[in-house]
Amino acid sequence: MAAVAGALGLTLGDRQCSALEQYLDMLCRWNATYNLTAVRDPAAMLGLHLADCLAIVPPLTARLAQGRISQVLDVGSGGGLPGAVLAVAEPGLEVTCLDAVAKKVAFVRQVAGALALPNLRARHGRVEALTGPVFDLVVSRAFASLAQFAAMSRHLLAPGGIWLAMKGRQPLDEIAALPSDIEVFHVEPLLVPGLQADRCLVWMRPLALRAIPQPPNPPAH
Repeated sequence: MAAVAGALGLTLGDRQCSALEQYLDMLCRWNATYNLTAVRDPAAMLGLHLADCLAIVPPLTARLAQGRISQVLDVGSGGGLPGAVLAVAEPGLEVTCLDAVAKKVAFVRQVAGALALPNLRARHGRVEALTGPVFDLVVSRAFASLAQFAAMSRHLLAPGGIWLAMKGRQPLDEIAALPSDIEVFHVEPLLVPGLQADRCLVWMRPLALRAIPQPPNPPAH
């Protein structure tokens, strides 16, 4: 795990590396019964899942330095990807993993307890029906098109909040299909160690509504 982190320019402590290794072990064991992911081989899980999710940490860390993100929602988290990985790598974040499949939510809760991650929570339900607090960052990995992702989770985005979508190739068609009140302000290519595939991050935010100018008051007679 330390080698993967090092290849990404990440400095993780021994406890964090150990937690990620335990998480991978739990994912493998639970997957045999609960079908959390179609990937079965532990080495493949390391590259396709953990390294892939760790690759978003450096760009996210750079944004955290601006002090604007503390509450994170991972939509369609499955077995906690990327939410559980973010909770380990960035313990200052409060991460909520959301999924519509109860057994996947139960797994993430088990991970939070077994790895002593008080900053990791899991909620069961559909994103469009979720109520409660809003989030500074709403992230998804292979969840839906950009337009669907934004439409379903917009009510959960805090004022000034942003969306972060993990994608393969740059989704030009999806970007073109976004409504005019959503701005893609950055598309960031990612290099995932040991993974020969295109990866990128799409950063989005709602456009601020401009005030409509009012006509001048008519002169007094």
